Amino acid sequence: MDLWDGDALDLCGPAFIELGSRRTGSLGFIAVEGSVDWRPVDRDGRPGAEFSWEGFDEDTPASGRGWVVLEEDGSLRGHIFIHLGDDSGFRATRAGRPGKGHA
Repeated sequence: MDLWDGDALDLCGPAFIELGSRRTGSLGFIAVEGSVDWRPVDRDGRPGAEFSWEGFDEDTPASGRGWVVLEEDGSLRGHIFIHLGDDSGFRATRAGRPGKGHA
């Protein structure tokens, strides 16, 4: 992520974003964990998704929105926004388990 380094991102486990087949998913980074609701979109001529999310940052309720596009190499490039907080660009690549990527 543009705003945070890898050590911070993986503080509570590997950072990830998962977009499931039923337009739901999950994400986790630093101490943030959330559920995702996404919709398919074309962004700059590339397939992608726009999403909203809600969950927790440690024990504090948190929510936000974001978007991703599928790059030619199969990675995701996107941006995540935390409601009334930070925002950051990111790149996610597929990890060893299908559906889990590293941000």
